Amino acid sequence: MDSSQFESVKTKTASLPDRVADQIAQLIIDQHLTSEDKLPNEFELASQLNVGRGTVREAVKLLVARNVLVIRRGKGTYIANNPGEMEDPLGFAFVPDQIQLAFDLMEVRLQVEPWVAKLAAQRRTSEELERVQAYRVLVEQEIEAGRDHLPLDMEFHLSIAKCTHNQAVPKLMPLILHSVSLFGSLTRRSLRSYTIKEHRLIAEAIADGDGARSETVMREHIEHNQQKLEAIRRQMEVSQEEKPK
Repeated sequence: MDSSQFESVKTKTASLPDRVADQIAQLIIDQHLTSEDKLPNEFELASQLNVGRGTVREAVKLLVARNVLVIRRGKGTYIANNPGEMEDPLGFAFVPDQIQLAFDLMEVRLQVEPWVAKLAAQRRTSEELERVQAYRVLVEQEIEAGRDHLPLDMEFHLSIAKCTHNQAVPKLMPLILHSVSLFGSLTRRSLRSYTIKEHRLIAEAIADGDGARSETVMREHIEHNQQKLEAIRRQMEVSQEEKPK
């Protein structure tokens, strides 16, 4: 069965709200709508798509569940910030052994993120570099103030990914960002001084347009995190052995 036949079968078997949801999603793509754009109201969509308003309402619910649309109370329905991206798309929260998951994610990061940093150094624009530096500074400020820096830490890594101008790379970031968040929770954010130092080295290498150095310092950053994780695992194993049986 070729792709056109598959799409034909899919269209025939899908419910009407599902098909309308696909049409609305295609409208978002065709019109290059962003999170700043408001979706037409139910009446307009129903007229445009030649379906009932109830069907449009169900289709919108489906797209909200898929994080394509977001309803802002009192304002209307808007496009989501990152359409289609879910908070935990790979179900990492349900993995029983979170320590082993942290190690596994670090292995993936070690293969992907140094290359991302190299590409960022080679392709970043001045505006994108300003964003990277801005998030670096904000992370430092949160650390120095003793506040939770992880949300901004994730934005720092995401801003580097966007410098690559590779459309696939930001789509890989939920995996990277989950690793950053999980690592921070397991280490209880104890590597604050190292975070400041290593983020500065990464940002400086990208600012210099030095792809090789950006790759190296990002790899060293992740390897240092791996070493910290290994120390935590050893501590946990010792604690388990010392527990009375």
